[in-house]
This record gives sequence, structure tokens and C-alpha cells, in this order.
Amino acid sequence: MKSHSYSHIPYPMLMAILCLVGLFALTQGAYSIAWKDVLFSSMSEIDKQILMTVRLPRLLMAVLVGAALAVSGALMQALFRNPLADPGLLGVSSGASVFVGILIVLNPFSGSLPLWAQSYMQSGAAFLGAVLTCWLIFQLSKHKCQVSVLHLLLAGIAINALSGSATGLLTYLSNDEQLRALTFWAMGNLGGARWEQVAVVASILLPLLCYVWRQSKNLNLLLLGEEEARYLGLDVERFKVKLIAVVALCVGVTVAFTGLIGFIGLMVPHLIRMMFGADNRIVIPCSALLGASLLTSADTFARVLVIPAELPVGLVTSLLGGPFFLWLLLKNIRATS
Repeated sequence: MKSHSYSHIPYPMLMAILCLVGLFALTQGAYSIAWKDVLFSSMSEIDKQILMTVRLPRLLMAVLVGAALAVSGALMQALFRNPLADPGLLGVSSGASVFVGILIVLNPFSGSLPLWAQSYMQSGAAFLGAVLTCWLIFQLSKHKCQVSVLHLLLAGIAINALSGSATGLLTYLSNDEQLRALTFWAMGNLGGARWEQVAVVASILLPLLCYVWRQSKNLNLLLLGEEEARYLGLDVERFKVKLIAVVALCVGVTVAFTGLIGFIGLMVPHLIRMMFGADNRIVIPCSALLGASLLTSADTFARVLVIPAELPVGLVTSLLGGPFFLWLLLKNIRATS
């Protein structure tokens, strides 16, 4: 494990990148707003309305979701002690999406509930799906009391395939309105972000991210191995259950509101470890900042590439993450051969 002084970790640089990316996201789109007007609050009434009702909640949603996905990836990689672990790759996101799909298609009370209640119901359904998927992955990937990388990837492939079949069945059973909602989850999109939804997401994710940061030292103990962590006083089994619950809740909330957005959790923690080492006291906060910047950048790119339409942000992250995963897989194969 590399050792780094905290004074050498560029938190100000990562914060500055996030601020610049956020400013760019607020000003770009089918309707452009001058960055000087945003900085100095000299906007017209139309600009203010667009900024406050559309772009600012979308930006905050991208920041929260990007940070949560990156930290979830870091937690899964620490839990399985493998850089290939990722909520989307292992089927956690698609498992959560299936439960949201079931709620969309089969819930008879969706039209009679207020928006905040529907939001929490979607989060609960996605959380349940993510928890069950995490537990199933953990059981299937065990081989002689150790987590097998091969079994891990095979379990992820199987769960993604089953989830795809379940989503296809739900699509067949859905009406036009439900079909549009299911398509939203399948490709990932931040376009529906509203202040009520941002408030729900923030109320769940911010405490979770703070909790994970406080557990950084215990995550470092887990990286040493389970036996070593036990000798150093960590209740490993209880801690792993807590990690699975945190990952499931983070993934569940993000899937409930933004659909399937892949590869953020794979790319960001790995890049942070390459630059700054494996100390989770550094990996966790830096992953949150870089994940927020990366998803905000991807969402801005998705909005401006095909103006006046926009691409689903999940497609953009997949275009970035697919080649990265192949490179990472080849690197691990060469390292073990």
C-alpha cells in the first residue's frame, strides 16, 4: 500500500475541477447562458427560470449520483478485494432496476401518492433489489471460503442476463406510460431531476457518504485480509453486512431516480488508486469528488452532442467504461499469467 501525505492529495484541485465542470454544465445546452451572467447573477428572468428549475437540480443530482456510484465501487472493490468489482458489472444495478420496474408496472397506488412518497417507494424497492442481488453475488462468488474472481464475474453475467429477461417481461406487460418509464431506467437519464427528488436523494446519500468516510480505517484493515482484520479487532462479518447494506442503499437510490448508469464505480476508484495509492482515507473522498465530476461531464456531453435532443447519460458512461474495463481485464490477466 502506497503511503501519501495528506498535504500532497489535491483536494483543492479536485474541488476546482468539479466547480468548473459544474459551471460549464449550468451554461451549456439547447439554450446557452453566459458563464459571466451565472457568476455575477446578472441573468434575465428566463435564464434564472431555466437555471433554477432545470439545470441546477440536474447538476446537483449528477453530483450526488456520481459521488455515490464511485464510492459504491470503491466499497465493492474493498469488500471483494478486487479492482474488477463494480455495482453495474456485477448485476447490483440491474437487480435494483428490476424491482423498480415491478413497482412501476404492478403498483396500483402510484397515481394517488404525492411525488415524495413515490420517490421513497422507488428507493425502497430498488434497495430491496440491490440487497438481494448483493447477497446472492456474495454467496455465488465464494469458493473455499474465499471470493473467487471467476465466480464473481460469472455471477454478474448471470444476474445481468436474468435481470434483462425480467425487464423484457415487464416491458411486454406494460402500457405506453409504463414503457416510457422502463426505457428511462434501462438507459439512464438525469433529465427528470426536480428539487423534490434532489431533496430525497440528498437526505439518503449524504449521510451514507459521511458514514463511509468515517469507516475508511476499517476498510484499510479489510484490505489486509479477513484474518488479519479480525486479529486487529474488527468484527469482519458484521462489517461486511454493513458494507453490503450501504452499497445496496446507494445503488438503490441512484437506480430509482436516474436508472442504470454503469462503469462510474469501476473507473473512478481505480484511477484514484493509480494516482494516490490504496489508502481508503484518500480513496473514498477523492472518488466522491472525481465521480461527481465525471458524471456531470458525461451528462453535459449527452445534452450538447445532439442538440436539441439529448443522449441518455448511461450510453455515454458505457462508451467510456467499456474500453476501460477491457484494458483493466487484460492488465489483470497479464499480471496473473
